Amino acid sequence: MNRVLGDPRAILILLGPALLVYTLVMLVPIFWSLGYTVFEGNPITGFEFVGIDNFVELFNDPKIADALVFTLKYAVVLTVAQVGFGYLLALIYVFWLRKASSLIRTLAFFPVVLPTVAVALLFQELFKIAPVNGLVNDLLNLVGIPSVDWFASPDTAFLVLILMDLWRSMGFYAVLLYAGLVDIPDDLFESARLDGASGWRLVRHIVIPLSLPVLLSSIIFSVNGTLKVFDSVLALTGGGPGNTTTPLTLYMYQTSFTYGEYGYGSSIALLLTIICLLVTIFIFRSSRRDLTKG
Repeated sequence: MNRVLGDPRAILILLGPALLVYTLVMLVPIFWSLGYTVFEGNPITGFEFVGIDNFVELFNDPKIADALVFTLKYAVVLTVAQVGFGYLLALIYVFWLRKASSLIRTLAFFPVVLPTVAVALLFQELFKIAPVNGLVNDLLNLVGIPSVDWFASPDTAFLVLILMDLWRSMGFYAVLLYAGLVDIPDDLFESARLDGASGWRLVRHIVIPLSLPVLLSSIIFSVNGTLKVFDSVLALTGGGPGNTTTPLTLYMYQTSFTYGEYGYGSSIALLLTIICLLVTIFIFRSSRRDLTKG
C-alpha cells in the first residue's frame, strides 16, 4: 500500500477521475459564472462587456436590499429553530427514549425525504382560506378566531415558510446531533451525576461542551443551506406577496432566466457566495475563540 501511495502515477490514476468530475461539475461553472459578472446579455441576444457596471447596479438596486434582508432574516430564524429543535430531539433520543428511539427517529426523519413541491402543496392546503378553509383556519374557527389569509401578509407568509422548512429539516439535524451525543462516554455522565449534576446543569457543563464539534458543524451546514434557500420559497409562496419573501437565490434566478440578464444574475450569485464565506469564517473564528477561553 505504501508503495502504491508513494507512486505519483498511481495517485494520479486513483484521484484523476474524481478530480476531473469535480473540476467539470464545480470549478468550471464557478469560474464561468464569475466571468459573466463583467458582461451584459444572454446567449440569445449576445454578450456585451460592461466592466463593473453590474456591481454598481448591485449596490444601487433596492430589490437587492430587500432580498438580502429577507435572506438573512430567514437564515437566522430557521438556523436557530432547526438546530435548536434538532438538538432538543437528540437529547430526548439519548436521555429519555434511549433504545426505544428508533421509531421516533424514523418518523421525525421522514419529512426530510419528501419532495419539496409535495410538502409545499401540503402546507398550502393546510393554511388556505379559499375556496374553503384549510385545517389550520378550521381549528382557529373552532376556538372563535376568524380565518386568516396566511399568504396575503408578509409576516404570516414568512411564518408558514419557517414552519414548513422547520418540519422538513429538524429530523435531519436531530439525527446528525444524535450521532454526536451517542459518542459521549457513559462514564462521564455517571461521574457527573455522582458529583450532583443533573438536568440542565448536566446538559450545560457536560453534554454541550463535548458535542460542540458536531453542533458547530450543524450550525455551519444550516446557515449555508438557509442562505441558499430556493426551492421551498418558489414552491410555497413564489416570492410573494409582492417580493416580500424573495431571497437572493430566487431574485438571481428571476434576473438570469426570466429577464435574461446573465451578467447581473451572476453578480448576485457572487454576492451570495461572499456572504456564505464570511458567515462561515465568522462562525469558525468565534468557535475557536470560545474553545481557547475554555
